[in-house]
Amino acid sequence: MKAFTTINSTAVPLPIEDVDTDQIIPARFLKATTRDGFGDNLFRDWRFDREDQPKAEFVLNNPTYGGEILVAGKNFGCGSSREHAAWAIGDFGFRVVVSSFFADIFRGNALNNGILPVIVSPDFLDKIFQAIEANPQATFTVSLEEQYFHIDATGSMTAVEEGPD
Repeated sequence: MKAFTTINSTAVPLPIEDVDTDQIIPARFLKATTRDGFGDNLFRDWRFDREDQPKAEFVLNNPTYGGEILVAGKNFGCGSSREHAAWAIGDFGFRVVVSSFFADIFRGNALNNGILPVIVSPDFLDKIFQAIEANPQATFTVSLEEQYFHIDATGSMTAVEEGPD
């Protein structure tokens, strides 16, 4: 885990609600004994077809989007308690995941594995998605020390919510 206090990055939009850990990293890929290589199978069934070819329509296969921030719909990380979901997200290169709600176990696993789960209001989440839609190269700033999320293009900023403990 590489520590950070501030991240300034573009973001990848995943405006899908109720993303469970089996969608993040399917169970058939949980056989490894180290944390390496899980990023290759992040959202595997959404990213690749049955012939193991990338699905062009899936956002992680679109070269327009990139960065260290994944912006997801409400209720990200629900389902089983697999820590491998956080490993896959981190191994793929994401350092921050933004949503209006995280499943408690996923949130804890993310924090324990160096992934910052940022909880924002549903309205602010919509503003983030709108900023990415307006400009896929829009940047965002996340300050861990000062606990804010900033949409650089618009100047909109919100305090990062602590969420349930």
